[in-house]
Amino acid sequence: MAADIISTVEFNHTGELLATGDKGGRVVIFQREQEVFTEAQTPAVVLGSVLQVLKFNLPSLQSKNQVHRRGEYNVYSTFQSHEPEFDYLKSLEIEEKINKIRWLPQQNAAYFLLSTNDKTVKLWKVSERDKRPEGYNLKDEEGRLRDPATITTLRVPVLRPMDLMVEATPRRVFANAHTYHINSISVNSDYETYMSADDLRINLWNFEITNQSFNIVDIKPANMEELTEVITAAEFHPHHCNTFVYSSSKGTIRLCDMRASALCDRHTKFFEEPEDPSNRSFFSEIISSISDVKFSHSGRYIMTRDYLTAKVWDLNMENRPVETYQVHDYLRSKLCSLYENDCIFDKFECVWNGSDSVIMTGSYNNFFRMFDRNTKRDVTLEASRENSKPRAILKPRKVCVGGKRRKDEISVDSLDFSKKILHTAWHPSENIIAVAATNNLYIFQDKVN
Repeated sequence: MAADIISTVEFNHTGELLATGDKGGRVVIFQREQEVFTEAQTPAVVLGSVLQVLKFNLPSLQSKNQVHRRGEYNVYSTFQSHEPEFDYLKSLEIEEKINKIRWLPQQNAAYFLLSTNDKTVKLWKVSERDKRPEGYNLKDEEGRLRDPATITTLRVPVLRPMDLMVEATPRRVFANAHTYHINSISVNSDYETYMSADDLRINLWNFEITNQSFNIVDIKPANMEELTEVITAAEFHPHHCNTFVYSSSKGTIRLCDMRASALCDRHTKFFEEPEDPSNRSFFSEIISSISDVKFSHSGRYIMTRDYLTAKVWDLNMENRPVETYQVHDYLRSKLCSLYENDCIFDKFECVWNGSDSVIMTGSYNNFFRMFDRNTKRDVTLEASRENSKPRAILKPRKVCVGGKRRKDEISVDSLDFSKKILHTAWHPSENIIAVAATNNLYIFQDKVN
């Protein structure tokens, strides 16, 4: 069903929870099993699919006597976040599809997350309840009001244990601020504000104020016929609450400083790679459009994803990226057919691992790619039911462009473009990844020896 297609995947700050949003407006939250093995008890195999890739080593953040944990994620809560709406003034249907989910750091027993469709951002509180009050004075056990004349004694209500219930309640609804479709939301490091970006504007919100936002970027021209680019993604710096970046359909990235002026139409830094004239083609502008931009955890680098490449930029160098990774260069000869079937407009996301040493992004045929920034090695893996049995080790895949095809290779002509991995997430401190392949969610974990 189209409603089941996963449209966003996001780990929370500890990695204990994983949220997915889908085209039907639902949010499903998975919680990691609490079971912890000491070294003496470590099982020979780990449940859940296993990821053994180029020995991508991530420094373990757990203590020595508590090294290996099962990566099993089970459904924790499911709720309907958005419903389909209709804009009567513009005669437009507003989809319920969840475009993005962003977690807030946990401050107490409850969890908070932002979810957005094309027009409306909602703040949800997810909390547990395992006790219920009983023994009211004015109500009977069914909750009906009692006749005050029959009440002769005073009872003290007591809390009784009950089955665990996980409740999701909307705490804030931030609406009516975007004319165009929201493509990004990003929580600021001050945790008081967040921003939402659409094609032409970026708004800054305070979590406590729902009826007004502050417009910080507006690239809408006075005459819409002069429009040459749109905003494709935006994100706050992980540590500096005054800094954010946004990318455009022209393949450029702008870094803005909110201390410089109230309206950040003038950027502080402008990142753009000069185009190689020998590669110029009819598709150049389309494939240079940036579909995702992400700050590294350190805040030193930004990663961008366009149609064919993932690039890493140093914040101190604006004229070219410090690293460029070819995601699926073998598609360069297929751009014409990809344009005809609209695949050339697919928006792939990209993610960093917890130590910023490896990057991951998706491709077609349910392939996803990993690039080790230190060793410069890369790998192609496939998320599919056939070769993702629990405890199975993922085998690297290779695409053959022409000539003789080896036994374990797949020809570029037999790639399935309807199977695509647009959304991925990486656990903040461990080698656990989540990969959304259409309506299936795959969770892979490093092999435990």
